[in-house]
Amino acid sequence: MSESLHCPLCDSGLTESFYRDRRRPYLRCLDCTLVFVPPAFHLDRDAEKAEYDLHDNRVDDPAYRRFLSRLADPLLERLPPAARGLDFGCGPGPALAAMLEQAGHAVALYDVFYFPDAAVLGGQYDFICATEVVEHLHRPGAELDRLWQCLRPGGWLGVMTKLVRDREAFAGWHYKNDRTHVCFFSEATWEWWAKGRGAALEIVAADVILLFKPQEVRPAAHRRPC
Repeated sequence: MSESLHCPLCDSGLTESFYRDRRRPYLRCLDCTLVFVPPAFHLDRDAEKAEYDLHDNRVDDPAYRRFLSRLADPLLERLPPAARGLDFGCGPGPALAAMLEQAGHAVALYDVFYFPDAAVLGGQYDFICATEVVEHLHRPGAELDRLWQCLRPGGWLGVMTKLVRDREAFAGWHYKNDRTHVCFFSEATWEWWAKGRGAALEIVAADVILLFKPQEVRPAAHRRPC
């Protein structure tokens, strides 16, 4: 066992050393298999935002819209008309929200740095999108559970994030080199998360994950004996 650090997704204290580069260590949870960076190696809030400010993700950028369509297209195939959604972690240029609105849906925006209106997190939604977001979360367990509570039964949670394969691939993986990336999910992690919530999991592309929240099952009414 490695350092006695708790997993930020499932809160397990059972972790192992997974990899270390010249800047930071990476641990893996032995319960949910999340790979994560210990909090001592996270950027502070100002440094983190400075990294995000370097991104140039514009609403009208065709290349960026093509990238986002890898989530938008399969999600749109599953949504009813005029659905209400949330673009969580939308960044300063909410292109995905614009694409979904053009398809006839209403989309609320939330981003802790650029659209920090926490009131939208008290709403209920038919779908929630988190594109290139979960790898940045310092408390992914709490944040994902909050989003799941915001999702109506029969709704979809759509996630874009690249997935961990194994140590060998991780060693040469460019994705880990972004200092704002502190959580790395694998297929097994999403399977664990979905099972714990009774969700139906679809991995529709190498970095596109859809989770369906089933309709709530009501207990059968008790009949009075004749």
